[in-house]
Amino acid sequence: MNRPPHITRFAPSPTGRLHLGHAFAALVAWEAARASGGKCLLRLEDLDASRVRPAYEQGIYDDLRWLGLTWEEPVMRQSERVPAYRAALDTLRAKGLIYPCFCTRKEIEAEVRASVSAPHGPDGPLYPGTCKGLPQKEAAARVAAGDAHALRLHMDRAIAVAGNGLAFHEHGAGPDGETGAITAAPEAFGDVVLARKDAPSSYHLAVVVDDAAQGVTLVTRGRDLFAATHAHRLLQALLDLPVPDYLHHDLICDEAGKRLAKRHDALSLEHLREAGETPETIRARLPALTNH
Repeated sequence: MNRPPHITRFAPSPTGRLHLGHAFAALVAWEAARASGGKCLLRLEDLDASRVRPAYEQGIYDDLRWLGLTWEEPVMRQSERVPAYRAALDTLRAKGLIYPCFCTRKEIEAEVRASVSAPHGPDGPLYPGTCKGLPQKEAAARVAAGDAHALRLHMDRAIAVAGNGLAFHEHGAGPDGETGAITAAPEAFGDVVLARKDAPSSYHLAVVVDDAAQGVTLVTRGRDLFAATHAHRLLQALLDLPVPDYLHHDLICDEAGKRLAKRHDALSLEHLREAGETPETIRARLPALTNH
């Protein structure tokens, strides 16, 4: 049976120069689209206004063009998508599935340390639910007063609304070699943050809303985000959004075996290009740097 062409996307943040890890992720997305006769879209995750710089955005365009990659215009920017995130939050709020959390990170850490049996999830200790039981009037009054807060997903209610049997299809392999149809287990994440007073959307919410808006049919990203897909599948069900397939690829690591970060300036594409590297040599060396 012939599969329809894939629509993939590459979604970097313009908060630093692209490095070899970004090059690998971009090439995986573009090659997956090309192999199916589809297309790869570019999206900028630019919600962190304190770190975003125009020079970094231009650097993304320069580096991708140097690699020989092209994309459709206009480029989607998350900073222009705030109304869409608010609409998604309004949908979840109307279903009684989000609540304001006024705990600071230090308060959460202290409560977790005080518990001898604090449950852990893929991202570390789970939020203990301190604000989940706040009376609705008290919570509303604090929000109206301008108290700093996050909006969390009420995981128990969300799972009850979405029902059992949620699944997604994995083309690559998760950390344990999972492939094919994967049963979603979003409860492992607890009451995830979907937005904050100073951030209109968390990664979890924005990526789900944006992938649907762009018509993405195959999400390609690193294996470090495999676990997050379980929470994303739940949000797709709650927001009545289409479910793409997923391909979680290996990560590019440094000599010590650690995942590359933007602080690795020596491995930025800009530096390597100035040192005489070519797109062909970059492509050739990437497979040896993966953590497979």
